[in-house]
Amino acid sequence: MTAFALRLKTLVAACAALALHSPASAVAGSRPNVLFVIVDDLRTNLGCYGDPVAVTPNIDRLAARSTRFGRAYVQIAVCNPSRASIMTGRRPDDIRVWDLDTHFRSQVPNTTTLPQLFQAHGYHTSAVGKIYHDPARFRDPASWSEPAELDDTGEVRGKYASEENLRIYQPDGKRGSEKATATEAADVPDDAYIDGRVAVRTEQRLRALAAEGKPFFLAVGFRRPHLPFSAPQRYWDLYDPDAFVLDADDASPTRDAPSFAGHDAAELRGYTDMPASGAWTPAQISRLRHGYYAATSFMDAQVGRVLQTLADLGLEQTTIVVLVSDHGFHLGEQGLWTKATNYEADARVPLLISAPGRTSGERTDALVEALDIYPTLAELCALPVPAEVTGRSLVSNLDDPAAPGREGAITQFGRPWPKGKGEFDYMGYAVRTARHRYVEWRNFSTGAVEARELYTYAGDEAFEHVNLANDPARASLVTELAALLPPAKPLGSPAP
Repeated sequence: MTAFALRLKTLVAACAALALHSPASAVAGSRPNVLFVIVDDLRTNLGCYGDPVAVTPNIDRLAARSTRFGRAYVQIAVCNPSRASIMTGRRPDDIRVWDLDTHFRSQVPNTTTLPQLFQAHGYHTSAVGKIYHDPARFRDPASWSEPAELDDTGEVRGKYASEENLRIYQPDGKRGSEKATATEAADVPDDAYIDGRVAVRTEQRLRALAAEGKPFFLAVGFRRPHLPFSAPQRYWDLYDPDAFVLDADDASPTRDAPSFAGHDAAELRGYTDMPASGAWTPAQISRLRHGYYAATSFMDAQVGRVLQTLADLGLEQTTIVVLVSDHGFHLGEQGLWTKATNYEADARVPLLISAPGRTSGERTDALVEALDIYPTLAELCALPVPAEVTGRSLVSNLDDPAAPGREGAITQFGRPWPKGKGEFDYMGYAVRTARHRYVEWRNFSTGAVEARELYTYAGDEAFEHVNLANDPARASLVTELAALLPPAKPLGSPAP
């Protein structure tokens, strides 16, 4: 190679790298694609987050070429409002969505969703699986260039595969309660369950999008490890059941916390093999925890199929990949099951962002919020961010894992849960800083503070043990953290 040719090759390579970091990357023909993967009920129990038990090789491989956010927090720890917050880049109070029944369009009809922004700037936007909430009315046609697929679990073989569970789930051939047993291990192929079918349909979508050649925003939603913990037997076989015994100290309820800060796991108790009240047996606890990990590994395999298809189509180097969960989960720790609290295990989620040409394989402990995904993707693709979006871009954290994040990450949850559509007695607001979580429980009608919680963490500690808010020695800390919360205001009147 001549010296001139070598210099030319070097210049071309440099320009190509620069294009990935500049607004020029938004010029037609050079815009990056986006693969947005959202997982239901996934906490940070993944190999790439340091869990020694979890078998998650595909997500771990994605993490090896991603920025891994170790301190990412959702704004509310239950499906519908969390997803609405992520997809609008706005806080639950701003869109007034706090429950499972309210569609954000009924509250803020003219808000621009994340895929809607991409669609308005020439992207083909497409969805497979659970992106917003499950029922068909949550599909939000305005977000997509073509109808969303497989986002309704009404299909018979979605949650269960065994004939016994199907008879309970759909008695006499009619739609039943949607709940049979809380776990299932069936000797079936992956696509016997809906996540397997989501992966197959996503592969087909990717091939069609690649053939079309237009920049795309493809959202993919996987339901496992949401209850029921259903997965083919081979994913259960990846684990030793003895690994899932719950330590008695971890199972102890948080001391001195307000009585309404937790809940009685109504979501889990509704399954046919779960106690309607009272404690779970050690065998039930072990089975549930085993099932959660098996369902996680099953979901991981489906993520792997999608990522392999992306690579096979030659799209890996031109596609931004985001993987996030809508909230975390409790598996008996603190005496709690499922989500729906303001605590660490429910509020903290895995967040991976793989952006071609950016830092990869690094962890950042910058405090970030899930609603920050919206402006991050907009900046990476040089799209304007709507004024109502309250997230902040994380591009600086992609370039430098040591870059600062937020001073505090905000999560909220109402009580009692569930009570009714948009009806609460209290709204709890939590701020998570580098070492603390402070919670204020405010009267939903007046905004007055009626209870407080304060916790200190070491490292990646995920469970709260003693409420320190009433310790006189912590009074100045409480005042300091309270200043980081949104101003108190009445949100509405509780039901009579």
